Amino acid sequence: MLQEVYLSVWRKAGGFDPARASPITWLATLARNRSIDRLRALRRTTGTEPVDAALDIADPAPGAFAALESREDAARLADCMGELEERTAGVIRSAFFGGLTYSELAERSSVPLGTMKSWIRRGLMKLKECLQR
Repeated sequence: MLQEVYLSVWRKAGGFDPARASPITWLATLARNRSIDRLRALRRTTGTEPVDAALDIADPAPGAFAALESREDAARLADCMGELEERTAGVIRSAFFGGLTYSELAERSSVPLGTMKSWIRRGLMKLKECLQR
């Protein structure tokens, strides 16, 4: 942009009138006007909009009520998990929150695979019943 101002000074030097302003004032005015022109051009090309336009943009974050409801659901789940036998609650946590398979859980607990599946199934049924209250 500085180069554009110098070119403008070079082109308009013949129009400089020392009776109207000093050379530095004239130069500063040319630079100021060039800067204002550049800012106006940028505003047109970047598509700036008024702040009120943001009201129509959806916020992907959950709202306050959704966050509150989610916390309440988590508290209910924690309460219901607390009602389960420690062993059952532990294997359900490991399966659903730890990502372990039935086979891995059965091996860790040294029980047959069918027993592990039964523990988890009965535990999930109790959780469902508790959560529906």
